[in-house]
Amino acid sequence: MNVQRTTAVRIDGLSAGYRGRAVLTEVTAEIPAGQVTTILGHNGSGKSTLLGVLAGVIAPLSGTVVRAARQRPALVVQHSAVPATLPITVRETVAMGRWAHRGPWRRLTRADRAVMDDCMDRLGIRELARRRLTDLSGGQRQRALLARALAQESDLLLLDEPTTGLDIEAQEGISRILRETADAGVAVVYATHAPGEALAADHRLILRNGELIDE
Repeated sequence: MNVQRTTAVRIDGLSAGYRGRAVLTEVTAEIPAGQVTTILGHNGSGKSTLLGVLAGVIAPLSGTVVRAARQRPALVVQHSAVPATLPITVRETVAMGRWAHRGPWRRLTRADRAVMDDCMDRLGIRELARRRLTDLSGGQRQRALLARALAQESDLLLLDEPTTGLDIEAQEGISRILRETADAGVAVVYATHAPGEALAADHRLILRNGELIDE
């Protein structure tokens, strides 16, 4: 039996890049809701640029990106992108996920704190809540960043190579959470250069030199 899938994001003729120089060229694709989509490609293929466009931090040079919902996408950067001197705790990091609902200066509600605690529990980091990100291992930092994104409760979760540099146990734990998140109806999209990870996903976008060569 064929199951009709719902489109979370529709990309049509997208070209994008930096300072007027195109990195992506004429990309047309659909990203399904409730599934895990991988963006596969070598370094320089345009994976991060596509994530940036989907996140709304890079403007297209041409073409369109249409989302089915109006919620702000949740973006998870690589744990290595966290500045070594950033004086912020795990709990403060996860609290940032609620800013999309409250703003950065409004007091968190009991419901906000319950969402944060649930996300930290899911990632197994609640006991690290008072620890600074810079004191954690790479896997712990990545789980904290993912908990922040989950606390945002967006319908579109974007991740830039979330398992790079992590041990097998940490990789499997993050993959399990991403699958659970997609099963709850969220469109999960993450960049990877590992073909094995791409094959395990529900849907794949394969980039080469800024062009979509397979979907």
